[in-house]
Amino acid sequence: MSIFAPGSGPGGSGPDSHWIKSSLSFSNGNCVEVASLSGGEIGVRDSKDSGGPVLRFTSDEWHAFLGGARNGEFDRFVTK
Repeated sequence: MSIFAPGSGPGGSGPDSHWIKSSLSFSNGNCVEVASLSGGEIGVRDSKDSGGPVLRFTSDEWHAFLGGARNGEFDRFVTK
């Protein structure tokens, strides 16, 4: 995983990137957006700061994260 300011670093998130939010996002804006970036990377950013930093994952890193989320490996981080 890499962290870059918008438009910097490899696989920049340019104006052609299509950012999406989960349909389960709260209306208060506390959510993240995900996009396919150039170079095959996946970008994640704070929806409240679309001009802010972008976390960039390789395809393998992203699939490992999603698999862990599906398996409940991160459930202990959720507050109730």
